[in-house]
Amino acid sequence: MNVIRRVGSWDLIVLLALVLVIAVGAATIEGVASPRFWRFVSLEVIPIAIVALPLTLVIITGEIDLSVASTMGLTCAVMGDLWMHGVRSLPLLIALCLVLGAVLGAVNGLFITAFGLPSLAVTIGTLALYRGLAYVVLGDKAVADYPDSWTSGAISPISGLTIPWFVIVVAVLAVIFAVVLHATPIGRGLYAMGNNAEAARFAGVAVNRTKFWLFVTTGTMSALAGVFWTFRYASARADNANGLELAVVAAVLLGGVSIFGGRGGLLGVVGAVVLLSTLRNALQLASVPQNTLTIVTGSLLIASVVGPNVAAMARERLRRRRPARKSHQPA
Repeated sequence: MNVIRRVGSWDLIVLLALVLVIAVGAATIEGVASPRFWRFVSLEVIPIAIVALPLTLVIITGEIDLSVASTMGLTCAVMGDLWMHGVRSLPLLIALCLVLGAVLGAVNGLFITAFGLPSLAVTIGTLALYRGLAYVVLGDKAVADYPDSWTSGAISPISGLTIPWFVIVVAVLAVIFAVVLHATPIGRGLYAMGNNAEAARFAGVAVNRTKFWLFVTTGTMSALAGVFWTFRYASARADNANGLELAVVAAVLLGGVSIFGGRGGLLGVVGAVVLLSTLRNALQLASVPQNTLTIVTGSLLIASVVGPNVAAMARERLRRRRPARKSHQPA
């Protein structure tokens, strides 16, 4: 592979930044190198990564879903309400929550594909709607009497490690989404939609149908993240995951996915999820105020939009200079 392209790859830049943050954090902040620290990082990574995987595909097509955290919150509220009304079967409870997530995603997809409404406006609306419905369902109550086998089991560590076993589920999902995006005609169609939806239609891509199912998938995965969130904190509340959409979108964009669609990959996104969680937990361990953490997240979000464009411009300049240099070499 061309060395210049590898050095200019945004995925590689993100992974190098992750290594740098880990190295500096371990050298300057007590506890960053401890297994306990990485347990907290992995617990934070899990729900963000679960939502970031399908959202990556949505943004590559040129759309966005800002209702993901509210979908998680409504899932948690419904999960708590079902539990209070006697649904005590774990498989049934999870299945009903996933169906709910699919329905919520389908609502977004229907408005966007059938009525031609912009995804930004639709999902800002459902962000408020779904969160409001969560409070209607559960109010300000907290349901916290789940069996210990459920709550502790969801976050129990892999044998011999401190990292929770659910990381394996996330890794399997990441592989599945990566294969779909990077090694199938579906993935090529997603990039085509992001670059030019009309051209993709002429090429035979079912643009509206594909986008609809992407939003259904995002809703389903958000519901799964909501189930994990409930078990991790052993509490179903209407305000669960409030504001998490900022962390998810920041990770996807920092991972090199263009907000305009048509560019990006899952390796950089996964690296960005781990990078942001590592940085956030390290700064918290260093007693950095919450307001500063918000400023850091916002700054990285801006950098995630500007950075890939700057990197692309740099690669283009290097590409143009190389033929010019060759043309000046003596025969």
